[in-house]
Amino acid sequence: MSPSRKSAKKAKPDSEFERAESAAQFIFSKTDLRPQIALVLGSGLGAFADEFENATKIPYAEIPHFPRSTAIGHAGQLVLGVVGDVAVAGMQGRVHLYEGYSAKEVIFPIRVFARMGVKAVILTNAAGGIKREFVQGQLVVLKDHINLQGVSPLSGPNDERFGQRFPDMTVAYDRRFRELTVGEGNRNRIGLYEGVYAALPGPSYETPAEIRYLRTIGADLVGMSTVPEVIAARHSGIRVLGISCVTNAAAGILDQPLDHKEVLETAERVKSQFIALLKIVIPRIAAELGG
Repeated sequence: MSPSRKSAKKAKPDSEFERAESAAQFIFSKTDLRPQIALVLGSGLGAFADEFENATKIPYAEIPHFPRSTAIGHAGQLVLGVVGDVAVAGMQGRVHLYEGYSAKEVIFPIRVFARMGVKAVILTNAAGGIKREFVQGQLVVLKDHINLQGVSPLSGPNDERFGQRFPDMTVAYDRRFRELTVGEGNRNRIGLYEGVYAALPGPSYETPAEIRYLRTIGADLVGMSTVPEVIAARHSGIRVLGISCVTNAAAGILDQPLDHKEVLETAERVKSQFIALLKIVIPRIAAELGG
């Protein structure tokens, strides 16, 4: 066997941990900020990152191993900057299973955040309202979820450097974060509900029969994201706040077809309220983290 063939046989592909470490170091090479809070901004909600001060913008395509967003309403760049006096990292868009990515690819940005030293992540999404009280434009703080995507991002060998084999999900969405977010919303006349989010793989919207089923099993909202990221964050000990923007009534609630254009239009309409809430909540979360 030639030396080159022998070395090729011994060479092993980088592990997920090493890929995440490589991406984290690349990001750190672009900024002096070391955020402990990260945000994943869903469909039509990425405008908040445009509000960051002293911002550094990095397209996903430039970050080693980072998945590239293809969904409409997802800009596809990481923005590092300051909100108030708090350093943050914000993803303008995410990737989804329905784009053809694997569950491990979907959660790779969370793995990168873990390697960056992030202690809390705010996950946002556009969701369909199942509970009839959840009208278009309603902001809902997530208190739990139901994973109906058929996959777990933790399937396969476990790397203890990320977290233990069987992470506890009893309080997947941080109770203290939920309390302070609802409290601040009420004090600032931003009416907030809490709800349970059901995640389906998409990309088709649900049928009316599926919505009736989801209501029966306890879901208040439905969407195609977020849950894999929550699982990965908790696996790595990152505290989670989840916020949904109800951008449309789920199938069968209203007698009209569902359209992604409506999702983006509703997100645009509530943008100012959404941004105001995050600007209030981020410093409170930083204080909870001791930052």
